[in-house]
This record gives sequence, C-alpha cells and structure tokens, in this order.
Amino acid sequence: MAFNTLFSSILLQLCLASIGLAAPVSTEAMDNSWQYGTGGGLVGLIVLILDIIVFVEILKSRRTPVQKLIWCLVVFLFPVLGLIIYYLFSNRSAYQRDSGYESLA
Repeated sequence: MAFNTLFSSILLQLCLASIGLAAPVSTEAMDNSWQYGTGGGLVGLIVLILDIIVFVEILKSRRTPVQKLIWCLVVFLFPVLGLIIYYLFSNRSAYQRDSGYESLA
C-alpha cells in the first residue's frame, strides 16, 4: 500500500512538472508563437492537455505499477513522440479497467 502511495505521489509530481515545462522557450518578443513548437503557445497547450489525458488513462489502467511508470516516463520525456508511441503500441484495449457496473439481467 505504501508503494502505491509513493508511486502516485511521484506521478503527480511529474504531471505538475510538465505544466512548468510548457512555458515558452524564449523570452524574446513572441510575434509568432507557432515557431516555439511544444515549448509554448497553442501547440504546447494542446500537447499538454493530451499528455494529461494519457497520464490519467495510464494511471486508471490495469497495468502493473512498473508498466505504468515506464509509460508515464515515455510520455513525460518525449511529449509528442511519446503520445504517438503510446497510442500505437500500448495495447490499450487489453488493459482497460472494467466499468465496475454489473449488467442488468
């Protein structure tokens, strides 16, 4: 139980750190925010939102804690490429949590 709490705490800190990394890369006047890629602007905001969605999906899955940590690190370290790798190679349907509701007879 203590490991799960520690694991959740670490992943929460990684998620919060990703918000800080979404700041603009340059302090110069930003006439065109698209030139900064995932460092800021609209593209950075979209990537950040998609990363958070992936983190939540990973944490709610039935994967082992080590698998969750590895997937979160891949998405955290490589935001755009990690999203693509996760959606292509993670076998999401096999690890989806059941809804928890029983079907009516």
